[in-house]
Amino acid sequence: MRFVSLTRNLSWVILALVMLSSTPFLSAAFRKTKKNIQTQVFFSPKIELSPGYVSNKVFMDVDFPRGHISLKSFFAEVVDESGNSVPLHQTYLHHWIVVRYHQPKNVTKNSEEGIIFKRNNGFCQENVFGQYYGLGSETRGTNTYIPDPYGIEVGNPKEIPKGYVEKWFINIHAIDTRGVEDRMGCIECKCDLYNVTKDENGEGLSPNYKGGLQCCPDDSQCKLSKGFFGPKQSLYLKYTAKWVNWEKFMVPVKIYIFDVTDTLKISDKSKGKRLNHDCKVS
Repeated sequence: MRFVSLTRNLSWVILALVMLSSTPFLSAAFRKTKKNIQTQVFFSPKIELSPGYVSNKVFMDVDFPRGHISLKSFFAEVVDESGNSVPLHQTYLHHWIVVRYHQPKNVTKNSEEGIIFKRNNGFCQENVFGQYYGLGSETRGTNTYIPDPYGIEVGNPKEIPKGYVEKWFINIHAIDTRGVEDRMGCIECKCDLYNVTKDENGEGLSPNYKGGLQCCPDDSQCKLSKGFFGPKQSLYLKYTAKWVNWEKFMVPVKIYIFDVTDTLKISDKSKGKRLNHDCKVS
């Protein structure tokens, strides 16, 4: 399974909206939507970090609004056990992504057997940048609210295969930077600071690969300043969702994530695009 992050200056999200004419019916519907917006705060499983330590885990079947709904906004941040927001100079949130998938009803909760990913409408290959929500630390505070009559439609029973249920997973990549020798180098995942020479499959990294996701995998350790000691901390991803039940007047929003490293090229002689996208975000 391949998971990637939203990296600085590499991608952006476009919500493709279709404009509707204003009618008395829609105005009344909008008032109904505003009145019935539901808000709920969720927490990820516990993330335990020691100074310089990296956690890049995938949590399957996380708490999430259920049913046929219209997602209106989604906000996430890393918090401590008291619910306080954790500053980036203490724990760097490299990325978090939220992905929708369908799972057979007869398998265990965290099993990946038979699951079908429901990626967004973006162009990258396979599951690259396929998330519904997901941001890097530099986008804290970004407003994700979607005005009426638009919304991200999920949970439509017509789209869920027979014998399957709709679920969500979250990938959280956090780097504890307390006491590290080179904070910027740690958050940029420079390979020499992590003493990493092989990728997640055990293959040797190219000598030209000086830093990136391959060098700060789950359970890796960035170099600490000599003599530094610090306690282990317990953190959570706190995420707040707003939604309404789906109504026939609503317009579904499509999510597109573009990547400047995509190698897609348009031939001078081609009547259209070659759809061989190859986003190289790592």
